[in-house]
Amino acid sequence: MNNSLTVQANDWWRDAVIYQVYPRSFFDSNGDGIGDLPGIKSRLDYIASLGVDIVWISPFFTSPMKDFGYDVADYCDVDPIFGTLADFDALLSRAHELGLKIMIDQVLSHCSEVHPWFLESRKSRDNPKADWYVWANPKADGSPPNNWLSVFGGSAWQWDARRRQYYLHNFLVSQPDLNFHHPEVQQAHLDNMRFWLERGVDGFRLDACNFHFHDRQLRDNPPSQVRDNKTVQDNNPYGMQAHIHDKTQPENLAFLEKIRHLLNEYDAIAIGEVGADDSLAVMADYTADGNKLQMAYSFNLLTATYSAAYIRQQVEEYEARVKGGWVSWSVGNHDSVRVMTRWGGQQATPAFAKMLLAMQMALKGTPCLYQGDELALTEADIAYEDIQDPYGITFWPEFKGRDGCRTPMPWHADQPNAGFSAGKPWLPVSVEHAAHAVSVQDADAGSVLNFARHILAWRKKYPQLSRGEISFFDAPEPVLAIRRDLAGSTCILAVFNLGDQPVSFTWPDAGKARTMTDAGLPGQLNGNSVELPAYGAWFGELPA
Repeated sequence: MNNSLTVQANDWWRDAVIYQVYPRSFFDSNGDGIGDLPGIKSRLDYIASLGVDIVWISPFFTSPMKDFGYDVADYCDVDPIFGTLADFDALLSRAHELGLKIMIDQVLSHCSEVHPWFLESRKSRDNPKADWYVWANPKADGSPPNNWLSVFGGSAWQWDARRRQYYLHNFLVSQPDLNFHHPEVQQAHLDNMRFWLERGVDGFRLDACNFHFHDRQLRDNPPSQVRDNKTVQDNNPYGMQAHIHDKTQPENLAFLEKIRHLLNEYDAIAIGEVGADDSLAVMADYTADGNKLQMAYSFNLLTATYSAAYIRQQVEEYEARVKGGWVSWSVGNHDSVRVMTRWGGQQATPAFAKMLLAMQMALKGTPCLYQGDELALTEADIAYEDIQDPYGITFWPEFKGRDGCRTPMPWHADQPNAGFSAGKPWLPVSVEHAAHAVSVQDADAGSVLNFARHILAWRKKYPQLSRGEISFFDAPEPVLAIRRDLAGSTCILAVFNLGDQPVSFTWPDAGKARTMTDAGLPGQLNGNSVELPAYGAWFGELPA
């Protein structure tokens, strides 16, 4: 073990690809309609076949499931619907046999209202855990202490008749926020993380990691001056505030250093989810100096905004602000409309999916794929009576919630429920998804699934794509032109057509390049011009 706070010499995660598994919807092994840990274990060979390196498993801890596992009632046990600790150990062992690293979620900022810590805290104002949560007295008129809002709608404060005080909840009312200004809270979470590290996990994904601390003075948030690219929908007033007091507090940096110290004991890693008004700056801070998180990711490429200029802007701004840290770029996860629909629209094609996969492999950082991205799954249309997501129920019909990206994985086109479960699935299996099932795409050499396997394996051959510096060449929409340079290696050029019409793009440097036909992409070089079909892409290699 390494007790140093310095940067780990073995920074293998810079070359890695992450694959996110949403357990409820991956594979159901016992027919109750809910995916589970034995189900994930039984499909680890499939995950390994993709060529990914890290498997991020969303929460499977004991929970009343009001937010489907992101409301934790026991940080050191498995909820029975997912299996047992023994099932987790078996999954972890099999993953390691296959050369896969396992990264699990840690939801530290808040927990369930039925967690024993909160049950004790709310009993009185003088019990041992009385200050483990954010409690505050009402204003003279009985209203909440300030104007803070919940991400899930309404005030972030809930009145508690036992203590005759309000408690803070940045998410659901049933998810009270812990008081990270209390050192015992910090230590309790570090102890819980050590529990999993001792079992052999390789790292953590930290949920909402900039929500850990709040402003001690409980000052009101001012109105937001930013009206676009919010991490929440326009119909949620949460986006109308500048969240400068309810999250992203400077004290969090010291806590992240404590986490890194613990991680270094086990040569483990952490990636943080950042949702902030200026998330790029926060990502840079949280990964700076080699003594906090190894990686961070934001919602900046999980928005509806889609253009070459926008993608370039996000990458360039991060690179300009980062201080030796590292980013993970994701275009899909369990909280966002699937990218095939969000960016591709109703008629998204396999070519579009392949282009996006290739583009992710070309960006500087650690790519993160969400389950089903490799199958080009679209957003499922969920009827109101089938909605499970509390966020979707609150904001229906303007926002239908997150269930459309959480529907079960389609494994076999010719089996009930597309092979996901022998019982009734917790969310309906999309009929459209069944046509994209693993069984169908496995048998098709030209499928998106087989292209995903190919492009991930191809990326591993070129360290320029994981370690090289990134720069952009000015190009008209919808063309994204990227250059990756690594000392001592050839230079790689990459061009992507983000549009649905063929384009021809002149790039003088491209005329000196060798087309990398082994990438399996349809773009062609004609002199100094790169010719791309709709949603086409091209990679070229310049001599060192």
